[in-house]
Amino acid sequence: MTLKEVAVGETARVKKLAGDGPVKRRIMDMGITKGVDIFVRKVAPLGDPMEITVRGYELSLRKVDAGMIEVE
Repeated sequence: MTLKEVAVGETARVKKLAGDGPVKRRIMDMGITKGVDIFVRKVAPLGDPMEITVRGYELSLRKVDAGMIEVE
């Protein structure tokens, strides 16, 4: 399951980051790494972007990037 499949109001734990290069680096720079809990706060009406909370920080994440984050 990926982060973009998680429903609003639920928390998921990162299992693995897919992808490579600058996209993976950008995700990691946001503080999203293996074992971190992510809370999905809101999804825009058209589905992009997602508003999430990671380590106490509120972030905006594109659905394409959310699809590269495997969660459990």
